[in-house]
Amino acid sequence: MSSKQHNVEFVLEQMSAAGNVSVRKMFGEYAIYSADKVVALFCDDQLFLKPTDAGRAFLGKVKEAPPYPGAKPYFLITGDCCEDGEWLSELVRVTERALPKPKPKLPRKSSKSSAKSPFKTPRGEPAAKAKRAKKPARRAPRS
Repeated sequence: MSSKQHNVEFVLEQMSAAGNVSVRKMFGEYAIYSADKVVALFCDDQLFLKPTDAGRAFLGKVKEAPPYPGAKPYFLITGDCCEDGEWLSELVRVTERALPKPKPKLPRKSSKSSAKSPFKTPRGEPAAKAKRAKKPARRAPRS
């Protein structure tokens, strides 16, 4: 079962005091970002916070559950806690500070790579076209 958009928007609004918080749809569910770090997942209309020691200390008693089958356990934040915006915002701030900086993204390779393709000539023409151009024209036989 996928999450409802209005539930995601509600939780995001509750976290708004945490600062720059955003959401991206991923695989039919949602990843919640703070300062370019994934701090939580919103799956099946439930909030799952990334586990950190600082988050565990802030929460005290935690309930852990995987956000999707095969995932590592995250902190499951239940409905009543999601309605307390100040508390939820502080939890997001604590979690974000405890997470490492994201790894820099590698530049994407452009379709026009600098490596020479075996199918192109130095001028960038397809090899087949270049070969056709180099063939001499046929001449009529001399009599």
